[in-house]
Amino acid sequence: MIDVEDLIALVRNYNPSTNSDLIRSAYAYGMQMHDGQMRRSGEPYFTHPVAVAAILTEQRLDDATIVTALLHDTVEDTRASYTDIADSFGVEIAELVDGVTKLTNLQLSSSETKQAENFRKLFMAMSKDLRVILVKLADRLHNMRTIRAMKPEKQAQKARETMEIYAPLAGRMGMQWMREELEDLAFKVLNAEARTSIIRRFVSLQKETGDVIPKISADIRGLLEEAQIDADLFGRAKRPYSIWRKMEEKQLAFSRLSDIYGFRLITRSDADCYRVLGLIHQRWRAVPGRFKDYISQPKTNGYRSIHTTVTGRDGKRVEVQIRTRQMHEVAESGVAAHWSYRDGERASNPFAVDPASWLSSLAERFGEGDHEEFLENVKLEMYSDQAFCFTPKGDVVKLPKGATPIDFAYAIHTRIGNGCVGAKVDGIRVPLWTRLKNGQSVQIITAAGQRPQATWLDIVGTGRARAAIRKSLREEDRSRFVKLGSELARVAFEHVGRRVTDKALRTAAKSLGLAGETELLARLGSAEIASTEVLQALYPELAARTHGKVIEPTRAVLGLGADQSFSRADCCQPLPGERIVGITYRGRGVVIHSIDCPALEEFEDQPERWVDLHWQTGQHPPAYVASLKITISNDAGVLGHMCTLIGQQKANISDLNFVDRKPDFYSLVVEVELRDAEHLHTLLTALEAETDVAQVERWRDLARKP
Repeated sequence: MIDVEDLIALVRNYNPSTNSDLIRSAYAYGMQMHDGQMRRSGEPYFTHPVAVAAILTEQRLDDATIVTALLHDTVEDTRASYTDIADSFGVEIAELVDGVTKLTNLQLSSSETKQAENFRKLFMAMSKDLRVILVKLADRLHNMRTIRAMKPEKQAQKARETMEIYAPLAGRMGMQWMREELEDLAFKVLNAEARTSIIRRFVSLQKETGDVIPKISADIRGLLEEAQIDADLFGRAKRPYSIWRKMEEKQLAFSRLSDIYGFRLITRSDADCYRVLGLIHQRWRAVPGRFKDYISQPKTNGYRSIHTTVTGRDGKRVEVQIRTRQMHEVAESGVAAHWSYRDGERASNPFAVDPASWLSSLAERFGEGDHEEFLENVKLEMYSDQAFCFTPKGDVVKLPKGATPIDFAYAIHTRIGNGCVGAKVDGIRVPLWTRLKNGQSVQIITAAGQRPQATWLDIVGTGRARAAIRKSLREEDRSRFVKLGSELARVAFEHVGRRVTDKALRTAAKSLGLAGETELLARLGSAEIASTEVLQALYPELAARTHGKVIEPTRAVLGLGADQSFSRADCCQPLPGERIVGITYRGRGVVIHSIDCPALEEFEDQPERWVDLHWQTGQHPPAYVASLKITISNDAGVLGHMCTLIGQQKANISDLNFVDRKPDFYSLVVEVELRDAEHLHTLLTALEAETDVAQVERWRDLARKP
């Protein structure tokens, strides 16, 4: 374990004016709090916070971040509290420690919905102070370096989380070295056999051809000396995971993989970067399509560099990166360069991105959708490389790899995106689903009155475009939903002998916590709320007898014991008049199924749970929900007419959900309240007779088991 004086020396190397007493105090406090705690490896637990702090010194970070690293697990794993940290080390450090603690408690690899919610919390924590995620990334890096002490299943879970979340996040923040190491450490856990195979093949290649890095380095140094250019040169083989990913993406065997070596040149000025590029291209043949100038067109995280791939010595392809010292600092630290120190002063690096502006640009792209939409946008933003396209005036538009002209249009302005009807790429008309490539010129064609199409959601590749399209579709649907909601409300109110009035709707909206009657009708029409909920808010005693989810009175079914109640199975929704059978559940009574329900197969070896039942003969109230799948033409008034027709058959609509929307037809599942099987047959016959109804059938969802 690094002792406190060695740690202070690491900080003093880049910040001679560091507050050494503060670091000593935090070191002693952390050691005291973690006293007696051990890691799974058998080492004292405090070795971990110290190692995290040491990783952050490599990023030349400020004292507050180093101290936070030393204390980042105290609130989570010891008796220390937020107040204790604030009293001893100040509010700034206490807030940072609290932020890291909250990130530690987020289960980012949990279920999709929970993961989406926690991703939003993660970005909220980042927006308060980006140093929180810097500490968390260093924490994850050290844990991955020492992961072999964990149980195999825990290793796999942490490795997947690292590969899917933390490594891409480090890359998106510009910390490419950390991304590469995190990916390779996770790869070592998730696919150790493949990694070992790549290393063996690489060793064999070196035995056959010799170590080409010193040879190519000597060639490049000769060029630099001849041109009298002062530059630092570094060469290395790419990491196993990077090699494996290229093999997978290009479907190539290792023997056919070419650019597995990389070289980096650090020059003294921008002009020298381009002089070196000229020398490299004069000496070796450039590989077409593998040149990128991120100096003239920087990435949004501040990254600047020239990338080129050339066919070097012995026909080996090598990647060369050329940048200045200031550019290199940002390339190594990314957004973290904003806090970097040099000679005791906060580094004034013109290329370092202000974290506040970086995060606000992300927030703008993510929109204000629900958690799942937010997660979708985050992943689109984090996992995509960038392409640079041009407007007809020569302005540059930055887009993720795989973006389309629609993404380009929305990147310019929402109004341009909404009105897009076509596009020209390099002067040629192309379909809107065309994937744009680096350096292309794009012209968007717009038309008055054009509105976004729902199919665009399957085409676009940016969160900004997706959010704008969804917003426009919601606004366009709103008037239609209000009209449909009015019809649903009218039918529902008539069913209980009441008349719809503005006052009644306002009262129901207030009871349901909605802004007004328009909002109520819109949600009713979009199936966000059911008509039974509206009735329940106004007439609970009347709604009770029409609500499809209540347990029916025992007298409706024959064959039950005196103390047994029943409920209908959601999968088959049996109706009076159909043959039924009951299955007993402890604490739930009896659940009745149609005799032909496929769900009964799983109870074949449990005959003691089966109950022979029959529906009571006679007239039943229209209180039994059945689901219908209906396909109707997409014309004005058809949906409202269908709802009216259902009402005319004395059947109440309790819920309505669209399952497929096409330009010419809609498919929807409608839940209606019926008396019995005969009532269902009458309703189906009436719907089938309608010319605008293409298909209608009873819908049984076997996924909805008891």
